[in-house]
Amino acid sequence: MKITVRVKPNSAKQNIRVEDNIYIVSLNSPPLEGKANEELVEVLADYFNTSKSKIKIISGHKSKTKIVDIKMEG
Repeated sequence: MKITVRVKPNSAKQNIRVEDNIYIVSLNSPPLEGKANEELVEVLADYFNTSKSKIKIISGHKSKTKIVDIKMEG
């Protein structure tokens, strides 16, 4: 399953909401040295109840808007 994610780094608390089929994810981490991307994978794994290894950022590694692939079981 491919989803579009818009990241908001340096947020006060983690949060995920969906608007117009775009997942808006608030993260605590700053967008430095891949920390926000690492946190994004952790937060999405928790949200979709899957392992981090099943989540891959396909595009937008250095952008606030990303395409993420999630391998769902079943």
